Amino acid sequence: MVSKQDVIELKGKIEELLPAGTFRVTLESGQSIIAHLSGKMRLNKIRLGMGDQIKVEMTPYDLTKGRIIFRF
Repeated sequence: MVSKQDVIELKGKIEELLPAGTFRVTLESGQSIIAHLSGKMRLNKIRLGMGDQIKVEMTPYDLTKGRIIFRF
């Protein structure tokens, strides 16, 4: 099981809105990933649009997918 300390948090920008609540995000390093909203953001109905600055949480096992945990 992955513990809370095993995640990588990075900042990025939403580049494209995809179906089913997913987004194409460009990280500060220039890497492009696919990310989805975290559960708390869904429950609180936080809306995201193109160009929003966000914080993404990723596991070290799959660096092409992430979870959006915060909007700046």
